[in-house]
Amino acid sequence: MAERLSAREIVALVTDDFTPLPAPVAGHRSPDGPLGWAGYGAARARAAARTGEEESVVCGRAVIGGTAAVVLAFEFGFLGGSLGTRTGDLLEAAHEYAREQRLPVVPLVATGGSRMQEGMRALVQLQRVARQSALTRAAGLPQIAVVRDPTTGGGWATLGAGADVVLALPGAQVGFAGSRVRPPDADPAATPPEAQVAAGAADAVVRPEELRETLALWLALLDRPSPRPAPPPPAPLGRTAGLPATGWEAVARARSLERPRAEAYLDAYFTRRAAIGGDRCGGTDPGMLCGFGEHEGRTVAYAAQDGTATRPAGYRTAARLIRLAGRLGIPVLTLVDTPGAANDAEAERQGAGGAIADLFEAVATARTPVTTLVIGEGGSGGALALAAPGNTWATPDSYFSVIAPELAAAILKRPEDQVRATADQLRVRPQDLVDLGIVRGITGPASPRPPG
Repeated sequence: MAERLSAREIVALVTDDFTPLPAPVAGHRSPDGPLGWAGYGAARARAAARTGEEESVVCGRAVIGGTAAVVLAFEFGFLGGSLGTRTGDLLEAAHEYAREQRLPVVPLVATGGSRMQEGMRALVQLQRVARQSALTRAAGLPQIAVVRDPTTGGGWATLGAGADVVLALPGAQVGFAGSRVRPPDADPAATPPEAQVAAGAADAVVRPEELRETLALWLALLDRPSPRPAPPPPAPLGRTAGLPATGWEAVARARSLERPRAEAYLDAYFTRRAAIGGDRCGGTDPGMLCGFGEHEGRTVAYAAQDGTATRPAGYRTAARLIRLAGRLGIPVLTLVDTPGAANDAEAERQGAGGAIADLFEAVATARTPVTTLVIGEGGSGGALALAAPGNTWATPDSYFSVIAPELAAAILKRPEDQVRATADQLRVRPQDLVDLGIVRGITGPASPRPPG
């Protein structure tokens, strides 16, 4: 179990200053709540005396690393951080303030779920909270959640899992079912934060001492819209390869282990970056690198294949990134490098076709400019799904093809010694792609940065 910080302690840990928001005026309510639950009023009074808070959430305006935000800090010591009607009042007012002031929202969640003593009146607060979150999302404001110990029930299913970025503290219990309501034979390995990251439901586990800096980076990156397209990256320094003479040479160079991979391009392009992970549907793909980075003083979102066959979760994660960038007004850079989509039985069971279709739709309907650079293999539709129509570029180390030359020769029933000639016929070289109008141009090497 993680150390359970109070609402004020977690606020002090991550903010540079914090000013509580005025609480909305409460209407007349029975001390024992809408159900007349005997002893509920006394329990609330004890919780207030013990924690110093009037409710299970403290909402305020704060500054985190120089960026102003609205912070929603849950107090687990107040009836288990549960959501009641008054909690809903406070959360609704905080979201309304965030939209009025154009501020991002940072929920610091620690809750056991809805408050039993208020029955269905408590449970429907989840609809209220979900609506406010949706309105804030539609307003183009980021929501970055920190899930603490524990984050379960409706609090996880709205304020936690529903955020744009989900950060988890080590040792936190995170899941829809709390420890007291899970079946006796439930696997305890399903609820640690590492399990949620592995399942694609959270983006990262962050140690408490790193939380302020991590939140500051995310807020700085996501709260910075820009209408201009991202320029394609040049080749990393030291890469001065000329164009391939034949189609097969293009294929061989793209498959070479010596050419730069996605990480090298991202490291050279961004001064700092932060990664998202997972498709929010139960899957992750380490072969699809997604996140946001700073390039020449502005934020660019990125989705980059690293040379492996892309899994369905990778396509869904890239689609998630592109839609998030669109809501926030941030341009997108994609790097294409895959022999193709994963085509094994497990990929089919995970919905490969639907995942690729979803990414095609995300790119086609992107609300911000998408720029693509083919840095290696461009293997058929599995690569094309990540490419921007009309704004795709290529490196000298790349090729793009409707099908791999070996497979084309096999389908055409050609002998193995005809594979290289087939590669030439397919016109897969970067200069061929320019002639065909598939790519806009071929990028060159990076210029050395001035000293200092």
